[in-house]
Amino acid sequence: MKRRGRTLASALLALVCGVSLPLAAYGAVPYAQIEGTGSTWSELIVQQWIADVNANGMKVVYTGGGSTKGRKDFANNSVDFAISEIPYQGTDEQGQADTSQGRQYAYLPIVAGGTAFTYQLKIGKQQVKNLRLSGETIAKIFTNQITNWNDPAIAKDNNGRKLPSLPIIPVVRSDGSGTTAQFTTWMDKQYPSIWRAYFGRSGLTSYYPKKSGSRMVSQAGSDQVMNTIKGFSGNGMIGYVEYSYAINADYPVVKVKNTAGYFVEPTQYNTAVALTQAKINMDTTSQLYLTQNLDSVYTHKDPRAYPISSYSYMLLPVGASDQRMSTAKRQTLADFMYYSLCTGQTKAGAYGYSSLPLNLVQAGFDQIAKLKAADPAVELTDRDVKSCNNPTFDGKNLKRNLLAEKAPKPPECDKEGAGPCGSETGTGEPATADTAAGPGTRPPPRRRRRRSTP
Repeated sequence: MKRRGRTLASALLALVCGVSLPLAAYGAVPYAQIEGTGSTWSELIVQQWIADVNANGMKVVYTGGGSTKGRKDFANNSVDFAISEIPYQGTDEQGQADTSQGRQYAYLPIVAGGTAFTYQLKIGKQQVKNLRLSGETIAKIFTNQITNWNDPAIAKDNNGRKLPSLPIIPVVRSDGSGTTAQFTTWMDKQYPSIWRAYFGRSGLTSYYPKKSGSRMVSQAGSDQVMNTIKGFSGNGMIGYVEYSYAINADYPVVKVKNTAGYFVEPTQYNTAVALTQAKINMDTTSQLYLTQNLDSVYTHKDPRAYPISSYSYMLLPVGASDQRMSTAKRQTLADFMYYSLCTGQTKAGAYGYSSLPLNLVQAGFDQIAKLKAADPAVELTDRDVKSCNNPTFDGKNLKRNLLAEKAPKPPECDKEGAGPCGSETGTGEPATADTAAGPGTRPPPRRRRRRSTP
């Protein structure tokens, strides 16, 4: 057993560091296929990780459908894991139970990102690719108070730039969505008088409410929201998705005004800066351990911060008697998540996400350790953040957040009352001080990015 442990440890360390070596060659605990459902917000990066670990003999199946579906599937024991942007609420906004029904679990942060507002808006035949909106304007658009693109509030956000007289068509999620919950939480916290008057009460919702007579369109899943907006009849539409969907579709997003008065998009850098202000529940005795309070993220005064930044959770089954779990499944879960928290995070930026910082990775390791507590046969040798290939921290100096340090300050043409900058959005790259774009002018060509194929 001692020899087996040493060779296994070497194999697992190689996996975490990003070396593609089949663990079966080291006589490791065999793998078994694991299946999960839930968040479409996280789905693009999760599918990339699944493709990556397949070469190591791990078979992982993940299907979106929304965070609410993921939590329900997990509670009903129909999946091995789930992914959600919000924790179990106890009772949801429709008055129905939202619990794990007694199934033991832990929240495991997996990836950070920004909720983006993608849109199709043309001046003549030219697509506007550098739109700016304040949070108040966004809240009024999605509560039917601003209904035309030539509204004075939109012109003000864009420093007087005139946009066409065209009806605004908001596109929202029809399914129970963590993205909707994140968006409505932000509106409830930042613009309560606007949101609560529309919603009819305070708080978040996973199901976006539509009013009769509204032009609002509902679609299931972030992919369908994105496809609808970029479609042939999408001119005038705006919707909310994870930033990765806009990047993957090569489509523009809104630059949102932050507390410092700068209009920024949710690049990996701006999200990393914003999330330095996230308050994380670090009470290891609490069922809400590692869940997030984003109040200070919304109001961070750093000019680089994207205000609607957050992260997503895996629901990890940690019960010793969990009816779906076996040693082989737990081993697959453990190794899949170690890869995701370390080397997998290096791919986050190219997909429009932001890598998790040290404190969440370190706490994630502690959550994975619960799999071994449930089943001592699970092998977790040689796990150490100092050897974790994660782009937010340096193993030699764990106090630094490298992504936040690298984040450039936005150009002055993105400041309120200036610009707007001419550089295109939706590229994943920081904004540049390109010549300001006046009414109807064409922004400079976007810089093309190369990214892995999912």
